[in-house]
Amino acid sequence: MSITENATLQIASPKSSALKRFTNFVGAENLSLIIALIIMVALIATQTEFFFSARNLMNIGQNMAVVGLIAVGMTLVIVSAGLDISVGSIAGCASVVCALTVTQMGTVTGGVFAGMGIGIILGLINATIISILRVNPVVATLATFSAFRGVAFLIAPDGRPVGVLDPNLAWLGSGRLFQTESFPGLPVAFLLLVLVAVVAHFVMTSTVFGRSIYSMGGNPVAARLAGINLTRMRYAIYAVSGALSGLAGVLVTARTSSGQPASGTQGLELEAITAVFLGGALMAGGKGTIVGSMLAVLLLATLSNGMNLLGIPTFYQLVAKGLLLVLAVAIGQWRLARSEKQQAKLAAAGK
Repeated sequence: MSITENATLQIASPKSSALKRFTNFVGAENLSLIIALIIMVALIATQTEFFFSARNLMNIGQNMAVVGLIAVGMTLVIVSAGLDISVGSIAGCASVVCALTVTQMGTVTGGVFAGMGIGIILGLINATIISILRVNPVVATLATFSAFRGVAFLIAPDGRPVGVLDPNLAWLGSGRLFQTESFPGLPVAFLLLVLVAVVAHFVMTSTVFGRSIYSMGGNPVAARLAGINLTRMRYAIYAVSGALSGLAGVLVTARTSSGQPASGTQGLELEAITAVFLGGALMAGGKGTIVGSMLAVLLLATLSNGMNLLGIPTFYQLVAKGLLLVLAVAIGQWRLARSEKQQAKLAAAGK
Protein backbone atom coordinates (compact mmCIF):
# COMPACT_ATOMS: atom_id res chain seq x y z
CA MET A 1 0.00 0.00 0.00
CA SER A 2 1.37 3.42 -0.94
CA ILE A 3 1.88 6.29 1.50
CA THR A 4 -0.91 8.25 -0.21
CA GLU A 5 -3.42 5.38 0.10
CA ASN A 6 -2.47 4.86 3.75
CA ALA A 7 -3.00 8.56 4.51
CA THR A 8 -6.35 8.48 2.73
CA LEU A 9 -7.49 5.52 4.84
CA GLN A 10 -6.39 7.25 8.04
CA ILE A 11 -8.41 10.35 7.12
CA ALA A 12 -11.48 8.42 5.95
CA SER A 13 -11.54 6.00 8.87
CA PRO A 14 -12.59 8.49 11.60
CA LYS A 15 -15.31 9.89 9.33
CA SER A 16 -16.68 6.45 8.50
CA SER A 17 -16.44 5.45 12.16
CA ALA A 18 -18.37 8.56 13.26
CA LEU A 19 -21.00 7.91 10.58
CA LYS A 20 -21.34 4.31 11.74
CA ARG A 21 -21.77 5.38 15.38
CA PHE A 22 -24.40 7.94 14.35
CA THR A 23 -26.26 5.33 12.28
CA ASN A 24 -26.16 2.83 15.15
CA PHE A 25 -27.46 5.45 17.59
CA VAL A 26 -30.27 6.71 15.36
CA GLY A 27 -31.03 3.35 13.75
CA ALA A 28 -30.70 2.67 10.04
CA GLU A 29 -34.51 2.47 9.72
CA ASN A 30 -34.81 6.01 11.11
CA LEU A 31 -32.50 7.66 8.59
CA SER A 32 -35.57 8.10 6.38
CA LEU A 33 -37.14 10.15 9.21
CA ILE A 34 -34.15 12.48 9.26
CA ILE A 35 -34.29 12.87 5.49
CA ALA A 36 -38.04 13.59 5.66
CA LEU A 37 -37.42 16.13 8.43
CA ILE A 38 -34.71 17.91 6.40
CA ILE A 39 -36.98 18.08 3.32
CA MET A 40 -39.90 19.37 5.41
CA VAL A 41 -37.76 22.05 7.06
CA ALA A 42 -36.42 23.14 3.68
CA LEU A 43 -39.94 23.43 2.23
CA ILE A 44 -41.29 25.38 5.20
CA ALA A 45 -38.26 27.69 5.33
CA THR A 46 -38.75 28.66 1.70
CA GLN A 47 -42.32 29.76 2.46
CA THR A 48 -41.76 31.75 5.66
CA GLU A 49 -38.83 33.71 7.04
CA PHE A 50 -39.88 33.18 10.65
CA PHE A 51 -39.21 29.44 10.84
CA PHE A 52 -35.50 29.68 11.69
CA SER A 53 -35.96 32.44 14.25
CA ALA A 54 -34.62 31.40 17.66
CA ARG A 55 -37.97 32.00 19.33
CA ASN A 56 -39.83 29.81 16.85
CA LEU A 57 -37.33 26.97 17.17
CA MET A 58 -37.64 27.12 20.95
CA ASN A 59 -41.44 27.07 20.57
CA ILE A 60 -41.15 23.84 18.59
CA GLY A 61 -39.13 22.33 21.42
CA GLN A 62 -41.68 23.46 23.99
CA ASN A 63 -44.57 22.09 21.95
CA MET A 64 -42.83 18.70 21.74
CA ALA A 65 -42.88 18.20 25.50
CA VAL A 66 -46.44 16.98 26.15
CA VAL A 67 -46.65 14.54 23.23
CA GLY A 68 -43.01 13.54 23.71
CA LEU A 69 -43.50 12.47 27.33
CA ILE A 70 -46.50 10.35 26.38
CA ALA A 71 -44.60 8.90 23.41
CA VAL A 72 -41.75 7.75 25.70
CA GLY A 73 -44.19 5.72 27.79
CA MET A 74 -46.04 4.54 24.69
CA THR A 75 -42.76 3.24 23.24
CA LEU A 76 -42.35 0.90 26.21
CA VAL A 77 -45.96 -0.27 25.87
CA ILE A 78 -45.82 -0.93 22.11
CA VAL A 79 -42.39 -2.60 22.22
CA SER A 80 -43.86 -5.00 24.81
CA ALA A 81 -46.61 -5.87 22.26
CA GLY A 82 -49.24 -3.77 24.02
CA LEU A 83 -51.15 -0.59 23.26
CA ASP A 84 -52.63 2.19 25.39
CA ILE A 85 -55.34 4.29 23.78
CA SER A 86 -56.28 5.86 27.12
CA VAL A 87 -53.16 8.03 27.59
CA GLY A 88 -54.94 11.25 26.56
CA SER A 89 -57.70 10.59 29.08
CA ILE A 90 -55.12 9.82 31.78
CA ALA A 91 -53.46 13.16 31.01
CA GLY A 92 -56.86 14.85 31.38
CA CYS A 93 -57.41 13.27 34.82
CA ALA A 94 -53.90 14.25 35.90
CA SER A 95 -54.44 17.82 34.69
CA VAL A 96 -57.54 18.24 36.85
CA VAL A 97 -56.00 16.51 39.91
CA CYS A 98 -52.88 18.68 39.64
CA ALA A 99 -54.96 21.88 39.44
CA LEU A 100 -57.14 20.89 42.41
CA THR A 101 -54.09 19.99 44.52
CA VAL A 102 -52.31 23.26 43.78
CA THR A 103 -55.39 25.42 44.43
CA GLN A 104 -56.48 23.66 47.61
CA MET A 105 -53.10 22.83 49.15
CA GLY A 106 -50.96 25.58 47.65
CA THR A 107 -48.08 23.25 46.73
CA VAL A 108 -46.77 22.88 43.19
CA THR A 109 -44.62 19.90 44.12
CA GLY A 110 -47.67 18.20 45.57
CA GLY A 111 -49.60 18.97 42.41
CA VAL A 112 -46.91 17.39 40.23
CA PHE A 113 -46.76 14.23 42.36
CA ALA A 114 -50.55 14.05 42.57
CA GLY A 115 -50.83 14.25 38.78
CA MET A 116 -48.21 11.55 38.28
CA GLY A 117 -49.75 9.49 41.08
CA ILE A 118 -53.20 9.39 39.48
CA GLY A 119 -51.48 8.50 36.21
CA ILE A 120 -49.79 5.51 37.87
CA ILE A 121 -53.08 4.36 39.42
CA LEU A 122 -54.93 4.53 36.10
CA GLY A 123 -52.04 2.78 34.34
CA LEU A 124 -52.23 -0.04 36.91
CA ILE A 125 -55.97 -0.32 36.26
CA ASN A 126 -55.20 -0.84 32.57
CA ALA A 127 -52.61 -3.49 33.45
CA THR A 128 -55.11 -5.27 35.73
CA ILE A 129 -57.79 -5.40 33.03
CA ILE A 130 -55.28 -6.75 30.51
CA SER A 131 -53.43 -9.20 32.78
CA ILE A 132 -56.08 -10.44 35.21
CA LEU A 133 -59.24 -10.21 33.08
CA ARG A 134 -57.33 -11.28 29.93
CA VAL A 135 -58.81 -8.49 27.81
CA ASN A 136 -57.02 -7.52 24.60
CA PRO A 137 -54.98 -4.30 25.19
CA VAL A 138 -56.73 -2.48 22.34
CA VAL A 139 -60.21 -3.30 23.67
CA ALA A 140 -59.22 -2.70 27.30
CA THR A 141 -57.68 0.73 26.76
CA LEU A 142 -60.41 1.72 24.32
CA ALA A 143 -62.87 1.13 27.18
CA THR A 144 -60.76 3.01 29.72
CA PHE A 145 -60.23 5.81 27.17
CA SER A 146 -63.92 6.60 27.59
CA ALA A 147 -64.11 5.74 31.29
CA PHE A 148 -61.11 7.84 32.34
CA ARG A 149 -62.40 10.78 30.32
CA GLY A 150 -65.63 10.55 32.29
CA VAL A 151 -63.65 10.37 35.55
CA ALA A 152 -61.84 13.59 34.59
CA PHE A 153 -65.18 15.40 34.23
CA LEU A 154 -66.45 13.89 37.49
CA ILE A 155 -63.38 15.10 39.39
CA ALA A 156 -63.62 18.63 37.97
CA PRO A 157 -66.23 20.72 39.83
CA ASP A 158 -69.33 20.83 37.60
CA GLY A 159 -67.20 19.30 34.84
CA ARG A 160 -65.51 22.62 34.13
CA PRO A 161 -61.81 23.53 33.87
CA VAL A 162 -60.16 24.30 37.20
CA GLY A 163 -58.31 27.62 37.11
CA VAL A 164 -54.94 27.79 38.85
CA LEU A 165 -52.83 30.95 38.92
CA ASP A 166 -49.52 29.90 40.42
CA PRO A 167 -46.37 31.43 38.85
CA ASN A 168 -44.23 28.47 39.92
CA LEU A 169 -46.52 26.03 38.14
CA ALA A 170 -46.70 28.30 35.09
CA TRP A 171 -42.88 28.38 35.00
CA LEU A 172 -42.84 24.59 34.67
CA GLY A 173 -44.96 24.75 31.52
CA SER A 174 -43.81 27.99 29.91
CA GLY A 175 -40.62 29.02 31.73
CA ARG A 176 -37.20 29.24 30.07
CA LEU A 177 -33.64 28.80 31.25
CA PHE A 178 -30.51 30.66 30.07
CA GLN A 179 -32.63 33.49 28.68
CA THR A 180 -30.80 36.64 27.52
CA GLU A 181 -31.63 39.71 25.48
CA SER A 182 -30.55 37.98 22.26
CA PHE A 183 -31.52 34.39 23.13
CA PRO A 184 -35.11 33.40 24.07
CA GLY A 185 -33.90 30.66 26.41
CA LEU A 186 -34.39 26.90 26.56
CA PRO A 187 -37.93 25.83 27.51
CA VAL A 188 -38.12 24.07 30.87
CA ALA A 189 -40.68 21.60 29.49
CA PHE A 190 -38.35 20.67 26.62
CA LEU A 191 -35.41 20.10 28.99
CA LEU A 192 -37.69 17.88 31.11
CA LEU A 193 -38.53 15.84 27.99
CA VAL A 194 -34.83 15.49 27.11
CA LEU A 195 -34.05 14.27 30.63
CA VAL A 196 -36.86 11.69 30.58
CA ALA A 197 -35.93 10.52 27.06
CA VAL A 198 -32.25 10.08 27.97
CA VAL A 199 -33.13 8.04 31.06
CA ALA A 200 -35.62 5.92 29.08
CA HIS A 201 -33.06 5.35 26.30
CA PHE A 202 -30.53 4.14 28.86
CA VAL A 203 -33.10 1.85 30.50
CA MET A 204 -34.18 0.34 27.17
CA THR A 205 -30.65 -0.26 25.87
CA SER A 206 -28.54 -0.96 28.94
CA THR A 207 -30.65 -2.61 31.65
CA VAL A 208 -32.23 -5.99 32.27
CA PHE A 209 -35.64 -4.31 32.48
CA GLY A 210 -35.24 -2.85 28.99
CA ARG A 211 -34.06 -6.12 27.48
CA SER A 212 -36.99 -7.88 29.14
CA ILE A 213 -39.40 -5.48 27.43
CA TYR A 214 -37.94 -6.36 24.03
CA SER A 215 -38.06 -10.06 24.90
CA MET A 216 -41.70 -10.10 25.98
CA GLY A 217 -42.65 -8.21 22.82
CA GLY A 218 -40.53 -10.26 20.44
CA ASN A 219 -41.26 -13.74 21.84
CA PRO A 220 -43.40 -13.88 24.99
CA VAL A 221 -43.17 -17.69 25.24
CA ALA A 222 -39.37 -17.61 25.20
CA ALA A 223 -39.40 -14.69 27.65
CA ARG A 224 -41.57 -16.66 30.08
CA LEU A 225 -39.31 -19.72 29.77
CA ALA A 226 -36.33 -17.45 30.46
CA GLY A 227 -37.84 -16.59 33.82
CA ILE A 228 -39.40 -13.21 33.01
CA ASN A 229 -42.61 -12.56 34.94
CA LEU A 230 -44.77 -11.14 32.14
CA THR A 231 -47.57 -10.02 34.45
CA ARG A 232 -45.20 -8.10 36.72
CA MET A 233 -43.49 -6.56 33.70
CA ARG A 234 -46.82 -5.48 32.25
CA TYR A 235 -47.78 -3.78 35.52
CA ALA A 236 -44.45 -1.93 35.59
CA ILE A 237 -44.71 -0.85 31.93
CA TYR A 238 -48.26 0.49 32.21
CA ALA A 239 -47.38 2.22 35.48
CA VAL A 240 -44.47 4.02 33.80
CA SER A 241 -46.68 4.95 30.84
CA GLY A 242 -49.35 6.23 33.23
CA ALA A 243 -46.82 8.27 35.22
CA LEU A 244 -45.49 9.96 32.08
CA SER A 245 -49.03 10.61 30.82
CA GLY A 246 -49.75 12.14 34.22
CA LEU A 247 -46.67 14.34 33.94
CA ALA A 248 -47.84 15.41 30.49
CA GLY A 249 -51.19 16.37 32.03
CA VAL A 250 -49.34 18.45 34.65
CA LEU A 251 -47.58 20.33 31.83
CA VAL A 252 -50.94 20.98 30.16
CA THR A 253 -52.17 22.51 33.43
CA ALA A 254 -48.99 24.57 33.75
CA ARG A 255 -49.24 25.91 30.20
CA THR A 256 -52.97 26.71 30.23
CA SER A 257 -53.18 27.79 33.92
CA SER A 258 -56.13 25.45 34.35
CA GLY A 259 -56.94 21.80 34.88
CA GLN A 260 -58.43 20.58 31.62
CA PRO A 261 -60.71 17.50 31.64
CA ALA A 262 -60.62 17.32 27.85
CA SER A 263 -59.42 20.47 26.08
CA GLY A 264 -55.67 20.27 25.60
CA THR A 265 -55.51 16.50 26.10
CA GLN A 266 -57.86 15.18 23.40
CA GLY A 267 -55.99 13.64 20.50
CA LEU A 268 -52.74 13.14 22.42
CA GLU A 269 -53.11 9.36 22.10
CA LEU A 270 -53.25 9.63 18.29
CA GLU A 271 -50.12 11.77 18.13
CA ALA A 272 -48.18 9.57 20.54
CA ILE A 273 -49.09 6.33 18.76
CA THR A 274 -48.28 7.92 15.39
CA ALA A 275 -44.88 9.04 16.67
CA VAL A 276 -43.98 5.60 18.03
CA PHE A 277 -44.94 3.81 14.82
CA LEU A 278 -43.19 6.44 12.71
CA GLY A 279 -40.13 5.85 14.90
CA GLY A 280 -39.90 2.24 13.74
CA ALA A 281 -42.04 0.30 16.23
CA LEU A 282 -44.15 -2.65 15.09
CA MET A 283 -47.69 -3.62 16.05
CA ALA A 284 -46.40 -7.11 16.85
CA GLY A 285 -43.97 -5.71 19.43
CA GLY A 286 -40.30 -6.42 20.03
CA LYS A 287 -39.09 -3.48 17.97
CA GLY A 288 -38.86 0.27 18.56
CA THR A 289 -36.51 2.82 20.11
CA ILE A 290 -36.76 5.97 22.20
CA VAL A 291 -34.53 7.79 19.69
CA GLY A 292 -36.83 6.89 16.81
CA SER A 293 -39.91 8.00 18.72
CA MET A 294 -38.30 11.34 19.62
CA LEU A 295 -37.31 11.95 15.99
CA ALA A 296 -40.91 11.27 14.99
CA VAL A 297 -42.21 13.64 17.69
CA LEU A 298 -39.87 16.31 16.32
CA LEU A 299 -41.18 15.62 12.81
CA LEU A 300 -44.81 15.99 13.93
CA ALA A 301 -44.05 19.15 15.94
CA THR A 302 -42.25 20.68 12.96
CA LEU A 303 -45.17 19.78 10.68
CA SER A 304 -47.70 21.43 13.04
CA ASN A 305 -45.49 24.48 13.51
CA GLY A 306 -44.97 24.90 9.78
CA MET A 307 -48.68 24.58 9.03
CA ASN A 308 -49.47 27.17 11.71
CA LEU A 309 -46.89 29.59 10.29
CA LEU A 310 -48.34 29.13 6.83
CA GLY A 311 -51.90 29.64 8.07
CA ILE A 312 -53.11 26.15 7.14
CA PRO A 313 -56.37 25.25 8.96
CA THR A 314 -56.26 22.82 11.88
CA PHE A 315 -58.40 20.16 10.22
CA TYR A 316 -55.77 19.75 7.49
CA GLN A 317 -53.27 19.01 10.25
CA LEU A 318 -55.56 16.28 11.59
CA VAL A 319 -55.82 14.74 8.13
CA ALA A 320 -52.03 14.84 7.74
CA LYS A 321 -51.44 13.16 11.11
CA GLY A 322 -54.01 10.46 10.32
CA LEU A 323 -52.33 9.73 7.00
CA LEU A 324 -48.94 9.60 8.72
CA LEU A 325 -50.27 6.98 11.15
CA VAL A 326 -51.58 4.81 8.31
CA LEU A 327 -48.29 5.22 6.45
CA ALA A 328 -46.22 4.36 9.53
CA VAL A 329 -48.18 1.18 10.29
CA ALA A 330 -48.11 0.13 6.61
CA ILE A 331 -44.33 0.59 6.45
CA GLY A 332 -43.93 -1.37 9.69
CA GLN A 333 -46.02 -4.25 8.35
CA TRP A 334 -44.02 -4.24 5.10
CA ARG A 335 -40.75 -4.40 7.06
CA LEU A 336 -42.10 -7.27 9.16
CA ALA A 337 -43.24 -9.21 6.08
CA ARG A 338 -39.86 -8.64 4.40
CA SER A 339 -38.00 -9.79 7.52
CA GLU A 340 -40.11 -12.95 7.79
CA LYS A 341 -39.53 -13.68 4.11
CA GLN A 342 -35.76 -13.30 4.51
CA GLN A 343 -35.79 -15.58 7.57
CA ALA A 344 -37.76 -18.18 5.61
CA LYS A 345 -35.20 -18.07 2.78
CA LEU A 346 -32.32 -18.47 5.23
CA ALA A 347 -34.06 -21.39 6.90
CA ALA A 348 -34.69 -23.05 3.50
CA ALA A 349 -31.05 -22.51 2.49
CA GLY A 350 -29.91 -24.07 5.78
CA LYS A 351 -31.85 -27.21 5.05
